[in-house]
Amino acid sequence: MLPVAVLPVAGILMGIGYWIDPTGWGANSVLAGFLIKAGGSIIDNMAILFAIGVAVGMSDDNDGTSALAGLVSWLMITTLLSSGAVAIFTGAEADPAFGKISNQFIGILSGIIGATCYNKFKNTKLPSALAFFSGKRSVAIMTGGVTILVSGVLFVIWPILYGGLVSFGTAILGTGAVGAGIYAFLNRLLIPLGLHHALNSVFWFDVAGINDLTNFWSPDGNGVLGTTGMYMAGFFPVMMFGLPAAALAMYHTAKDNKRKIAGGLLGAAALCSFFTGVTEPLEFAFMFLAPILYVVHALLTGISAFVVALLPARAGFNFSAGLVDYLLSFNAPMAVNPLLLLPVGGVFFAIYYFVFKTIILKFDLKTPGREDDIDEEVQVVLKNDDYTAVAEAILAGVGGKENVVSADNCITRLRLEIKDYTVVNEKQIKSAGVAGVIRPSKTSVQVIVGTQVQFVADEFKRLLK
Repeated sequence: MLPVAVLPVAGILMGIGYWIDPTGWGANSVLAGFLIKAGGSIIDNMAILFAIGVAVGMSDDNDGTSALAGLVSWLMITTLLSSGAVAIFTGAEADPAFGKISNQFIGILSGIIGATCYNKFKNTKLPSALAFFSGKRSVAIMTGGVTILVSGVLFVIWPILYGGLVSFGTAILGTGAVGAGIYAFLNRLLIPLGLHHALNSVFWFDVAGINDLTNFWSPDGNGVLGTTGMYMAGFFPVMMFGLPAAALAMYHTAKDNKRKIAGGLLGAAALCSFFTGVTEPLEFAFMFLAPILYVVHALLTGISAFVVALLPARAGFNFSAGLVDYLLSFNAPMAVNPLLLLPVGGVFFAIYYFVFKTIILKFDLKTPGREDDIDEEVQVVLKNDDYTAVAEAILAGVGGKENVVSADNCITRLRLEIKDYTVVNEKQIKSAGVAGVIRPSKTSVQVIVGTQVQFVADEFKRLLK
């Protein structure tokens, strides 16, 4: 969640800047230029945020060394598989797929590599002659080695995946509204992997002769009235109405004592989606917490694109399908009935809200603000600031430090990996005043401590030493 938290502000800054200077992208206004560049510095480097954030979050003790390892992995992959490097390696022009290697999927993959190498090699002991590279100093070195191997695999499979999607996109061009729906569905579904760019190149740009985005704004009449814009218009009901409704549903289903905190994140992300069309801050807020909701979101996006393509209603964007581009597209050469998108958006607002709220409650999904509550007993213990006593009780309950493989924490839980599950005494753990104990597997124990879990985790790790 750390990388996600910074995205809404960045998106809003870009949207305001683009509103001030919609055609010059800051060239006609110093203020607009500053805002667009400030927001873009975060949005454009989102993958790096994920590389660092995932590496820290998945490491055993949230050590900064893991962040360095994640960054090392990211830099190596994106350098080794850049178009220029691949052209040198092969002696020929690089496959277009390598021009899209710097994406969120690679960022997340780099973070996983960094965290895995940190967890495995942070305690490595080398002979005296190489002692300087022992311990945490060995992590970046091992990360480099693993990353080279992973880059070799990606060198082979990335063009295949990317090229396959381009071919698929080209194949559905003749299916009209159905094709628009399929494209929009896959556009959302592939965002976590960064492969949506492959399909975008088919429908929005000139890979297959469609060039929907450029032709929509072209004053030369290169588009076809009633057809051009078909692969963009369906996103407006989702980004301006559907996703904000999803945020409202998550806010209304949040626990009372967490609603204010959840509202801050969800409100900013919803505004970002509505105003600018930047959806990542909101989508990444539930994408991994509740994957079923993200699949539903992708399906609804496909349905929106299908319906809008049938109407017909045509609107387009230079930046994204938010309010700014919606208003600007009224005067575009290929615009057709853009006002129709408002009632469609109203319908999708209702659908998103009802569907999201129903699924969240039915499956008890842990969307923002629905983390497990802490009871009064926990609050009393923690208010006394006796984190050492709480940590000691938990450690005794899991069988002592000899039985603990690793310790980590999220927002409310202490996450432990253990050796022998039979010696775990849940009653003893709960005597510390914690809210509950969850055992996802035989080697995993999660202790629900509450919002001050970081202090308990710090004491717990100190006791392990």
